[in-house]
Amino acid sequence: MDFHSIQFAVFFIVVTLAYFSLSWTGRWVLLLLTSCYFYMVFKPVFILILFGTIVIDYFAGIWIEKSQEQKQKKLLLIISLISNIGILAFFKYYDFVQDSVNTILSNLDLRPMFPAFTRIVPGPIAEWMTTGSGKLLLPIGLSFHTFQAMSYTIEVYRGNQKAERHFGIYALYVMFYPQLVAGPIERPQNMLFQYHSFFKYDFEQVKEGLMQMAFGFFKKMVIADRLVMIVDAAYQNPAEHNGLTLIVATIFFAFQIYCDFSGYSDIAIGAARVMGFTLMDNFKTPYVSKSISEFWGRWHISLSSWFKDYLYIPLGGNRKGEWMKYRNQFIVFLVSGLWHGASWNYVIWGALHGFYQVAASLRDKWLKKAGIEIPKNRITNTLSVVFTFALVTITWVFFRNDKAPVGRSFMILKKMAGFSFSEPLQTPMNHLEMWFCVLLIIFLLIKEHYYLKIPTRNTTVFFLLFPLILLANYFLGVVSENQFIYFQF
Repeated sequence: MDFHSIQFAVFFIVVTLAYFSLSWTGRWVLLLLTSCYFYMVFKPVFILILFGTIVIDYFAGIWIEKSQEQKQKKLLLIISLISNIGILAFFKYYDFVQDSVNTILSNLDLRPMFPAFTRIVPGPIAEWMTTGSGKLLLPIGLSFHTFQAMSYTIEVYRGNQKAERHFGIYALYVMFYPQLVAGPIERPQNMLFQYHSFFKYDFEQVKEGLMQMAFGFFKKMVIADRLVMIVDAAYQNPAEHNGLTLIVATIFFAFQIYCDFSGYSDIAIGAARVMGFTLMDNFKTPYVSKSISEFWGRWHISLSSWFKDYLYIPLGGNRKGEWMKYRNQFIVFLVSGLWHGASWNYVIWGALHGFYQVAASLRDKWLKKAGIEIPKNRITNTLSVVFTFALVTITWVFFRNDKAPVGRSFMILKKMAGFSFSEPLQTPMNHLEMWFCVLLIIFLLIKEHYYLKIPTRNTTVFFLLFPLILLANYFLGVVSENQFIYFQF
């Protein structure tokens, strides 16, 4: 179910009103059942996969906690992780591995040996799980709820979280509808106790949640879905567009993906807040970052912190020497690229961010050794922000071009490098519409510079601003069937 649909508006109102009219038992049952319905709207059969991993992780957590031997604890954790990663890897990477292996074999004049999924599992099962072209369908939000489930068993294993005995509450931890399909990726320490709580109706929280949802819809419908018209036109046929057009389209994509994903996060956080739940912030004005490391402290925070806690630190972090630290940083970004999808473009996207991070560390080390200190003032800070944004924007070329050959991404970069200001902009919009897009981006940056979240304590201001934002969404929003970008992950 898409957040920006009439179906969700009705769903949200009905579920929220029912939620506040029920006892604690009724509330968790309601949220679990409605979360199942929310997920099944996309593809009903895939809830069986989700249910299977919930059962495995629920019992794994209890057995890990009960076990007295460390070896047995570790074995149970490994079983849990393999079941989660195995399902994720199968659905997300089977076709990618099949295509890559068979391409290599064909280039070596060998017979392709990796069969298509429909040849392994023929019949109705294959029809349920594949597209018309025979490619595996990816269960929506699989990467998100898989990582959230893994964080639970890891935290139980580490002794930081008691195993959840209430099966319904644990299932709700994985399936809570606001953050089920695109995060934020939560930790059990932050959520499980909230599901055991009985939140009274709080008008201040309702105002705060509704306002965050309203501006999340604004970012998605008014900004992201408007920018996508320019981005798609350029990227669907980049060979016929000049370098200046591709530069503008790529910059617009940087803001499209930000407004799309952070807009989803705002809606999810706001919907949960209305009912009394507190989800972690996922974005904090990432495009004002002065370095790549700062960018990743502000962009998709729940994923960045997940990789830090469950991959970077277990690999050794920065505890095993300088070069091991660089290796670990690079591995984390490579895995992050693969987490986003089965494409060499995603791998390169992650590798570039890893290279940026390591290069920045080496630069800082050299400057310190040479005794050079870069002054920090408004000019250097502005230059750092612009340079960081440029580096990030270059990587978005690969991210946006995920379903095309890598060669197309390099072709786009080559055309961008050879741009000329004398080239005409080749867009489906006229000049007035283009300037309106620019004004929307400027408005967003100014708003988030002063107010990351719109204040709602003044009830009169709330009742003025909230309907105005809704009206803006209705009259200025682009009506389309564009799903949120991160639903595909």
